[in-house]
Amino acid sequence: MDSHVMPGAHLRGTGSFGNQLRTVFLLGALSVVLVGIGGAFGGGRFLPLFFLLALAMNVGAYFFSHRIVLSMHRARELEPQEHPALRRMVKELSAAAGLPEPRLYILPQPQPNAFATGRNPQHGVVAVTEGLLALMDERELRGVIAHELAHIRNRDILVATVAATIAAAVSMIAQAGQFAMIFGGGRDDEEGGNPLASLLMLIVAPIAATLIQLGISRSREYLADATAARITGDPMGLAFALEKLRRGTAAHPSDAAPATASLFIMNPLGGVKRMASLFSTHPAVEDRVARLREIAQG
Repeated sequence: MDSHVMPGAHLRGTGSFGNQLRTVFLLGALSVVLVGIGGAFGGGRFLPLFFLLALAMNVGAYFFSHRIVLSMHRARELEPQEHPALRRMVKELSAAAGLPEPRLYILPQPQPNAFATGRNPQHGVVAVTEGLLALMDERELRGVIAHELAHIRNRDILVATVAATIAAAVSMIAQAGQFAMIFGGGRDDEEGGNPLASLLMLIVAPIAATLIQLGISRSREYLADATAARITGDPMGLAFALEKLRRGTAAHPSDAAPATASLFIMNPLGGVKRMASLFSTHPAVEDRVARLREIAQG
């Protein structure tokens, strides 16, 4: 083992204060964007209507998204007698993480990958692909499973849902505002405001919201990696797994929906390029591995 970190040690501190603070900041930034675009369109008169509509859509997604995602990827729940070694591993790591044992699903895909879903630890689900089980050795697989358990433990799905709610509200208001301005609506005609500034806000705000939402996703990946390292006590096991996953996802393209890409441990739609990292749901693998090496050395 390449680390002195004991399995499950210091899990209370795996919130990684810097990452948590960054997530709070990004969620606050999303709220600012939402307020700004509400002011650009109708002086905020329609803000409650659009926000409540987006909230209702995302509350429904919060309770039922795991079923939708599993169905989209043709996942099936493992039978009790299937993959006993995997079940023992998940049971052991769940105990180390202080979590209820999640339900296990398998995706009939050659691409090595995995994701977690479920609205809270009591409804946790871990899904792995057939390609992942074929590619990983035991040490690497422990790292991947621990990463997914870390997402459940850190309640990342709740964070993602809040971010999606605000981002969806921004997009809906922007679309409605653009439509209204095309047909001569909006408060600028009535109040003498700057229509070009309002139009610019309606165009830029959804892009800003998307970038902030992606930033939240990348921040949670770093946090899940750090939490997984502490669950297993073996940061380099996950680091080696990430290197294999990068090669494996490139060799086996996936038809995963872009909307679900952020759920996976590795972007199923292709590797992250440095120049495109701003628009990616995942940090660059080399950055993730470097952070894990620092944990192993520290």
